[in-house]
Amino acid sequence: MKEKQAPKIPPVFIVKLLQSVQTSILSFANRLSPSFVQVLTLAGGAWTTQIIYAAAKLGIADLLGNGPKSADALARETGSNPEAIYRLLRALASVGIFKETSDRMFELTPLAETLQKNHPMSVQPAALLMGDSIWREPWGNILHSIKTGEEAFANIFKTSYFDYLNEHEDTWETFNNWMTRVSNMNCPIIAASYPFSKFRKVVDIGGGHGSLLAHILRKHPTVKGVLFDLPDVVKGATEIDSAIASRCEIVGGDFFKAVPEGGDLYIMQQIIHDWPDELDNKILTNCKNVMADNGRVLVVDAVIKPGNSQDMNKFIDLQMLLITKGGRERTEQEFRKLFHDAGLELSRIIPTASMFSIIEGQKI
Repeated sequence: MKEKQAPKIPPVFIVKLLQSVQTSILSFANRLSPSFVQVLTLAGGAWTTQIIYAAAKLGIADLLGNGPKSADALARETGSNPEAIYRLLRALASVGIFKETSDRMFELTPLAETLQKNHPMSVQPAALLMGDSIWREPWGNILHSIKTGEEAFANIFKTSYFDYLNEHEDTWETFNNWMTRVSNMNCPIIAASYPFSKFRKVVDIGGGHGSLLAHILRKHPTVKGVLFDLPDVVKGATEIDSAIASRCEIVGGDFFKAVPEGGDLYIMQQIIHDWPDELDNKILTNCKNVMADNGRVLVVDAVIKPGNSQDMNKFIDLQMLLITKGGRERTEQEFRKLFHDAGLELSRIIPTASMFSIIEGQKI
């Protein structure tokens, strides 16, 4: 819980960038026969994070927006050492971010374009977060979390992650920029991936400023909605504009205590993964107790792939371990148990074009 706006961890669409970089690293590693070299290449992943962070912090992708530039020119524009910035760009180009076209001249690549501030699929705020101390240092303290099961963030910063954000405006702004971008990219996909028009009233639990609900109501004009979050959060419900305001009720409250009655569909986007099972049980049970007998509960979250499948969500799950008190990503079986314990049956999982799935539940 927080004071400003319900943060949704994310991670989200940075996966496309990270998977591309990871693929480049793996491809390079697999061409080298000794297994110890492959492991060393993978172990250097933290170095890749930091060079991407440096590029984002210096705004290099934006500086290359109008065409190639030399390392010397970029050094002048960023106030950097010419030789050092060349070495940075050369390393970035080796993993597909920027391309050296001639001696010390660099241009954008498709991956580098996503580091531009105003690119429609920009991951620049996420790159800034991942290289910053608030995300970097908990990973450096991962053994604390592995041995104790407790979040490394609180062990380092002596406060919770969300309280830290509330006390550091610059970091909060970067985090909120990333959450807004995730929402803008994800919500249209979710609104188009489920038959919301079959329902009379959709209640968005922990819906923040209303982005997901607004997309649902615009896409499905016969549906009514309820936006529910902390009172201080829903005061800033800027996404509920005049075109849909007549079909949307805004309610403040605490979803651990109670949720609005009268809905036949209750939806939670990146809410369940913030909390441990016992608290999620309260949220789901509260929804189940007030929804219609033929109603549905939808959880919009990542579903971890089984077995040894490569899956960035397995890393995001560790991120949740490191910075939250009990938050986690879940497998299909873990969602089934979570739903069952709250008196719900998991009826289906709908994959979407985003990194999130729609997990549907109904009363047992």
